[in-house]
Amino acid sequence: MSGRSLSCSPEDIQKAKRALIRCSLTQKALAEELEVTRQPIGKFFTGKPVDRNLFVQICDRLDLEWEEIIAEPASEPEINQDNSIDIDAIVQKVREKIKPLIQERCGTMRVLDMTQPVGLNDIYTSVNILEKITGQRRLGIDELLQHCSSQDFDLFGLNRITEKRLPGLKAVEEYPKLMILGKPGAGKTTFLKYLAIQCIAGEFQAEHVPIFVTLKNFAEAANKPGLLQHITEEAINPISSIRDVLIYGKALVLLDGLDEVKEEDTNRVLKEIREFSDRLLKNKFVMTCRIAAKEYTFEKFTEVEVADFDDEQILKFTNKWFKDKAVKLETFIKRLKENKRIKELAASPLLLTLLCLAFEESGDFPANRSELYKEGLDALLKKWDAKRGIQRDQIYKKLSVQRKEDLLSKIALTTFEGSEYFFKQKVAEQYITEYIRNLTDANTDEEALQLDSEQVLRSIEHHHGLVVARAKGIYSFSHLTFHEYFTAREFVVVRQSSEEALQNIVSHIIEKRWREVFLLAVVMSPNADRLLLLIKEKIDFIVADDHRLQKFLLWVKEKSLSVKVSYKPAALRAYYLSLSRSLSRSLSLDRSLSRSLFQSLDLSLSLDRSLDLYLSQSLDLSLDLYLSQSLDLSQSLDLPRSLDLSRSRSLDPELKNLLQKLRDQLPSRQDSEESQKWWLANGKAWCKELREVMIKYRNIGHDWQFSNEQKELLQQYYDANKLLVDCLNSDCYVSREVRQQIEDTLLLPIAEIKQR
Repeated sequence: MSGRSLSCSPEDIQKAKRALIRCSLTQKALAEELEVTRQPIGKFFTGKPVDRNLFVQICDRLDLEWEEIIAEPASEPEINQDNSIDIDAIVQKVREKIKPLIQERCGTMRVLDMTQPVGLNDIYTSVNILEKITGQRRLGIDELLQHCSSQDFDLFGLNRITEKRLPGLKAVEEYPKLMILGKPGAGKTTFLKYLAIQCIAGEFQAEHVPIFVTLKNFAEAANKPGLLQHITEEAINPISSIRDVLIYGKALVLLDGLDEVKEEDTNRVLKEIREFSDRLLKNKFVMTCRIAAKEYTFEKFTEVEVADFDDEQILKFTNKWFKDKAVKLETFIKRLKENKRIKELAASPLLLTLLCLAFEESGDFPANRSELYKEGLDALLKKWDAKRGIQRDQIYKKLSVQRKEDLLSKIALTTFEGSEYFFKQKVAEQYITEYIRNLTDANTDEEALQLDSEQVLRSIEHHHGLVVARAKGIYSFSHLTFHEYFTAREFVVVRQSSEEALQNIVSHIIEKRWREVFLLAVVMSPNADRLLLLIKEKIDFIVADDHRLQKFLLWVKEKSLSVKVSYKPAALRAYYLSLSRSLSRSLSLDRSLSRSLFQSLDLSLSLDRSLDLYLSQSLDLSLDLYLSQSLDLSQSLDLPRSLDLSRSRSLDPELKNLLQKLRDQLPSRQDSEESQKWWLANGKAWCKELREVMIKYRNIGHDWQFSNEQKELLQQYYDANKLLVDCLNSDCYVSREVRQQIEDTLLLPIAEIKQR
């Protein structure tokens, strides 16, 4: 029998089942012994083709002679080569005849909500190939995590494939029979179309004739013709000479979309492809299929995987997309870099197309990022197949699109809470089993449920690409963005923002990796009042029991009230909290909280401009900033000498005099060596004197002598308040009363909050 698949003959299936009983085994136990899933075992006992090696292993375990129970292969017609013809002339003749057809079928592309087709060469970006299939790597979770940084949750390495990349065209040149696997929307069909266009244009494999076959159309053709007949009579409208081209091995046969063939046609199509490629083996073959679509192999085909787009490919694609359009490429790239979670999605050509469409429509990404993510999920869950008229076989009929989203939300929250960015296949299947057992009319048999869970997992990977294999038996969400989105969805949509759900999510307020989940949850909530109030309450209690930190917050409040400027109290409190050197971050980073508050409270003065406006209407704020920087950056000579005291008419005379004396003590910046010596000898005393002046005249510069634990608490308090302000600044729906309540009590001591 040709190929690597064998099937049990109908009359011997019962013999195999009796052998299973004789060996005191079940199908599940047999699968576990052979370390395979239940699906191929089930196929063996129903007479469907399974991998040759596995077929032999099953027979050995059941004490059966595998040669005696295989189904007989169908006889193959002979194809004879006529050596009297001029094949080169025929190739050129056929190329000319099919050129218009290839250009018509492969010269354009149209996906998702494109209003019209675009020329393939106008948008095509070179594809890279991974010679090692990602999901077949024998790596453990610890090894996968070595490529990730636990401190960097922007990408977390989920899409960083370290395997060597090979240009797609080079892979086709190197391997005579190539099976290209890829996730949904990875660009498989586009690559095959590009091969056809390049070949017919004489730019690639010019001595061959490109033959493009959509396998779905072949499978559904009337009267079920053989592949050779389909190509000869229909695929190229008909040209009899194509038979000679194939016999002499002068064809570049492009077989697109094996995963799109319906289940009832699969065995026939597989048989046709195997026989066709074995009999006409001198031709070059390239076939595409989604990863995890089927459990079969083609013995003589080399399997490779389409790699995700890297930054260079993203730039090339978008450069072509935005050429001669009102929206400029530079604007798109700038916004993409500013939105790292959105940029993560751009690694998928399909989702990058979606991002370009969305950005082109309004000149920016939606303010509510959850809406953009939902659109991307809809594309993968529904639109991508529907737009191309493809109906997938529903592995588990009870799982509607909403049920799948609910299931993914459950898996997302469970794994995210456990920091399980990678999870084992068995674990995922267990989550699925727990979910589907509660559906109406669910199977009550545990073994059947287990088999169903295996099929559901493969279906989600194959049909939608939302959960993907990262190594053998290890899965993750395809993008960390989707992992976070579904986690937030579980709280807001599935659990409908119940009090228990909201209390659960706010318990993670000080964990940095939950930041995106919070931002998504507030914008996904129909009304975010309760969630925001719980966040505020949780933040206030971070430092509620620490007397020294409460004293510090009291100083922040009193200092902000002493400054006579027109800004709102919350913004001033943020300003002075940021100026305090108790926080472990540098001043420039600390300013981000007050900057956010200034923006959220619609204040006109940017914190970054305060130094420039030192002697303007905001003298108090600017002077405090200057003094704080002077103390902290005392070895930077430019800053202290930049203070032009002669222009400060409204400055307290005594303070002005003291600052002038301190300024005059500074060494000349012309001699760096002397300056360094001066600072080593006098710097500590100079800073101490400056601090005393700051405390006496400005009530800033206090040495709070926080312990390391207190510094950590204050940093958590600061970061959590920054997140809360970012939530308020997002596109969330929150009542004016709640927004005002949060702003009025932001960064206040707990005693005053209770009074209010």
